[in-house]
Amino acid sequence: MTNFKLTISDKTGKSITKELKDKDANPLLGLQLQNEVDAAIVGLTGKMKITGGSDKSGVPMRSDIHGGSRKYILLSKDVGLRTAEKGQRIRKLIRGNTITEEIYQINSRYDGELQVEQKTAEEPSKEKKE
Repeated sequence: MTNFKLTISDKTGKSITKELKDKDANPLLGLQLQNEVDAAIVGLTGKMKITGGSDKSGVPMRSDIHGGSRKYILLSKDVGLRTAEKGQRIRKLIRGNTITEEIYQINSRYDGELQVEQKTAEEPSKEKKE
C-alpha cells in the first residue's frame, strides 16, 4: 500500500500537488532521482523529471547516495544541510536516491506549462440590520 504526494512544478514557478495511491503510485516505485517519467500518471501530457523528495519523517532524498535506505553522512553543503560555516562539516541522516514505499513526498519538474485552477472566494453579502 503506497501513498505519495507528488508536487509538480513547471519552469514558470507554478506548482500543483497530486496524491497518488496504490495502483497509480506503483509506476514510481524503484525509480531514481533525475529519471524522467511519463506525465500521464497524473493526467498531463509530456514528461516529468523527478528532482527530489522526502520520507514520512521528513528526511530528504539525495542524488549521490545510492539505494533507498537511510544513512548518516558527513555533509559540508548541498541538499539536507541548511547552514554550515566555512570548513564546518555536519553528520546528518539522509535517504538514498531510489523511491521506495517509505517515501512520502516526491518533487518533480514538468516540461510543459501547468494550468493552475484559481479558487474564487465568494463572500455572501449580508447587510446588518440595526
